[in-house]
Amino acid sequence: MADLIKGILLSVITEQCYDEYFNKQNFADPLCFKATLSKGLGLGIIAGSILVKVPQILKILGSKSGEGINIFGIILELFAITANFAYSYVMGFPFSAWGEGVFLAIQTSIIAALVIHYGGASTKAFMFLATYVGAISALLSGYTPVHVLWSMQAMTVPIVFIAKSIQFITNYRNGSTGQLSAITCLLLFGGSIARIFTSIQETGDLILIVTYLVSTAANGAIVLQLFWYWNVDKTTTKNKNKKRKKQA
Repeated sequence: MADLIKGILLSVITEQCYDEYFNKQNFADPLCFKATLSKGLGLGIIAGSILVKVPQILKILGSKSGEGINIFGIILELFAITANFAYSYVMGFPFSAWGEGVFLAIQTSIIAALVIHYGGASTKAFMFLATYVGAISALLSGYTPVHVLWSMQAMTVPIVFIAKSIQFITNYRNGSTGQLSAITCLLLFGGSIARIFTSIQETGDLILIVTYLVSTAANGAIVLQLFWYWNVDKTTTKNKNKKRKKQA
């Protein structure tokens, strides 16, 4: 039983920190505190990412519409997520430093397919998913050169900014955040903030750190719009419901 507990603990803390905490009873070690906090945050982000975009997916399915969601912005975001976790996987970084990318990629690709589908192009939605699965297989196969993956990761810095800017401008022009989910946007914002710390602590990779800095700023701008247009979206929804009742 003791070995089982130790094994579980070692999935969160290093062998050295285990020794500091449980053999030396030194719970004030600053290096171990930062390492444990980073690992815990990373695992928490991964756990949260499993469902982070489900509210967005359910909102699209419920309304049978991708109104207000810019498909080009979503595809750019998907590219950035994919480049991030493919690069991190090949570089051998700890799963706790990038694991949420897998779940975010799955959910973002579903959102993209749904937006395409409800835009009246069901065949294109299927083809999009099939093409994406093929691209992922190629990137993780080991045949894609590391310098190509690094270049893709470097491209995510401007891509994240452009993708969020497209959505920001779309919201501004519509005077509403449309089918964007507040829960999803807030979780993404919080996760990107935490990832700045975990990237510094677990990878030390400058390009990843810069990516999350840009992502945090961009996600923050969308969150601000959510609050700014909150009453507008509520009023729009009420008006639509009234029209539906009258038509019925």
